[in-house]
Amino acid sequence: MKMELTKEQLNWQTDFREFVDDVVTPYSEKNDREERLDPELIERLKEKGYLGSMLPQEYGGMGLDWVTIGILNEEIGRGCSSLRSLLTVHGMVALALLRWGSDEQRSQWLPKMAAGEMIGAFALTEPGVGSDAKNVQSVAVASDHSYVLNGHKKWITMGQIADIYLVFAQCEGKPTAFLVERNTPGFTTTPITGMLGARASMLAELHLADCVIPQENLVGSVGTGLSHVALHCLDYGRYTVACGCVGLGQACLEQSVHYSRKRRQFGKALRENQLIQKMITEMTVNVKAARLLCYHSGYLKDVMDPDSIMETWTAKYFASKMVNQVASDAVQIHGANGCSRDYPVERYLRDARINEIIEGTSQMHEMLIALHTIRNI
Repeated sequence: MKMELTKEQLNWQTDFREFVDDVVTPYSEKNDREERLDPELIERLKEKGYLGSMLPQEYGGMGLDWVTIGILNEEIGRGCSSLRSLLTVHGMVALALLRWGSDEQRSQWLPKMAAGEMIGAFALTEPGVGSDAKNVQSVAVASDHSYVLNGHKKWITMGQIADIYLVFAQCEGKPTAFLVERNTPGFTTTPITGMLGARASMLAELHLADCVIPQENLVGSVGTGLSHVALHCLDYGRYTVACGCVGLGQACLEQSVHYSRKRRQFGKALRENQLIQKMITEMTVNVKAARLLCYHSGYLKDVMDPDSIMETWTAKYFASKMVNQVASDAVQIHGANGCSRDYPVERYLRDARINEIIEGTSQMHEMLIALHTIRNI
């Protein structure tokens, strides 16, 4: 099997990289410092149509293949992990509606989401519920032609600015998915700040107090919230996070090579030190390996191979662990400068750490990958 990008994919890669270098990277330090995405940056993302990258053209999306979607998330992740997280959660909601939404929901919401007129956020996690998602404590009760929602969500990426939320709650004792608009009476958000990394992801807590939503805002059917809707969303989430890790690893590598060229110790450039060369070699190989795992996962999605789900688990597990080691080495190569905000590797290290927690912890990945392997060998 020959694994290489098509001419069209290479052209997209060039476009994405230029956008990141010209537009995204200049904002990344400011985003981190202010703990928010600059509104101008979000507008530029909308103008490029990237918020519709995962949607078909019939809804105003870009209609990109999965490998190209991965390349986009890699390049955005190279420039700003927080901006990549916007693509992730927005896409999770959009794809949930594309796959499990009604015709009316798709026609009402997807064109607006593709254009960036409405931002989506994925609301599953609660203060007491993370990996054990089937035991969410939020509750939805049917009432006439509506549902009444009560509950508390936490760590919701883009929760501060989203217009529409995919909220998971127990309905008739079964996890179920609902759409909740920001302006719904009884729905409020509280910003979360002071995070270790991905500080501009604009996290929020969500509070639902007798929120009445139309019956038409049920996504899928009662009881399919996790088994169908959430798992479909999380597969996309893991894929984009894995690709974003590759981009962040690439940024660490590029900064390390640049620094080792100009920094001199003991009368010679740092790059001439063999132990520095060893670290750069390992960084290069691991980034390339993670990229190939992501490309393979994307290819399997494009050909609708059911193995794509497990290969996405594998890619996310390896890429998230890889980027933590690569970011650590990047700081080490920079020495004391690597611990200073004057150099981006300090931010890279903090951002990298988040990726072993979001969209399934490394430990959850280890359990599932091991069980899958044991059953199939």
